[in-house]
Amino acid sequence: MKRSIFLSLFLLTALSLAAQQTKPRVIILATGGTIAGSAAGSTQASYTPGVISIDNIIATVPDLKSVADLKGIQICNISSQNMEPAIWLRLFNVIDSLFSNNLCDGVVITHGTDTMEETAYFLNLTVKHRRPVVLTGSMRPSTSLSADGPFNLFNAVSLAASPSAAGRGVMVTMNDYIFSADDVTKLNTVNTMAFGSPNLGPLGYMRGGKPTFYRESLSKHTFNSEFDIKGLTSLPEVEIILSYAFTSNVALKALIDAGVKGVVIAGVGHGNYNRDIAGELEWGYARGVRFVRSTRIVTGGVDMAAEEFDSKYPVSFLKSPQKARILLMLALTKTNRSGEIQRIFEEY
Repeated sequence: MKRSIFLSLFLLTALSLAAQQTKPRVIILATGGTIAGSAAGSTQASYTPGVISIDNIIATVPDLKSVADLKGIQICNISSQNMEPAIWLRLFNVIDSLFSNNLCDGVVITHGTDTMEETAYFLNLTVKHRRPVVLTGSMRPSTSLSADGPFNLFNAVSLAASPSAAGRGVMVTMNDYIFSADDVTKLNTVNTMAFGSPNLGPLGYMRGGKPTFYRESLSKHTFNSEFDIKGLTSLPEVEIILSYAFTSNVALKALIDAGVKGVVIAGVGHGNYNRDIAGELEWGYARGVRFVRSTRIVTGGVDMAAEEFDSKYPVSFLKSPQKARILLMLALTKTNRSGEIQRIFEEY
């Protein structure tokens, strides 16, 4: 009898250890933001972002230990409006090394919400792996009475640990929804329901720590991307110009004079701009600057049926100006030909 009980206990212990050893390995790369922010009071609107370490953030969500074998790496601790190309390149290099050396099964990035969509899209175009990369953050600091960061982080780790998340490109999860980095954008400045994909909708949602997917991104991304940035220490400088009633050419001329490599025009309506801007585009194009037409309108995009379409200036389709800027930056690491840049925008 004693031998039987001992054997049962031994088997249970062995099974428990085996279960622990087979938990997915998830690494959290922390960059700061509101999720790492602190305020003087629990109901105070003003706060200081990027002051709490990733280890302290993980400690606030004890249930994470049941989801994955977890480790945290502090990449930086900044407000995301201060994001820099050097940090993007570091994130890429760290993720590429982790996956290439089989050091984890998924990556979560905690990030400020202001530029989260841009970091996500950059990684979506450059990380050449099928394993999940998930970004999350919060709209309220960790000291808030109803902080949204802990549950967003739980969902992000659960998503990165899920086998069903593999091969879907870089994702963002906020407020229970799963978004593709390709088309997610921030739609509200303060509300916890801040993110959406207004043209195509979410990829799915999280429920009880489990992802449910009802669509996938059909644009090229991650493992089938053509962009190779290994060894790069900088990215081509690309800026955005906003179009509006009687836009002056002063800002665009200044950018061309400053030597930028590309400019995205956030046009009115269907990517339109006035005669002053059109003249400056001709002058800039002749000097080797490359332009892409986008729109300041949130939905609808810009295609080749624009009112005054010129093949010298590729169109962004459904890409927002900020996403078009990133794609143009990466396109310019490969080519300066407008036709080839347009092909890239069609495929990505």
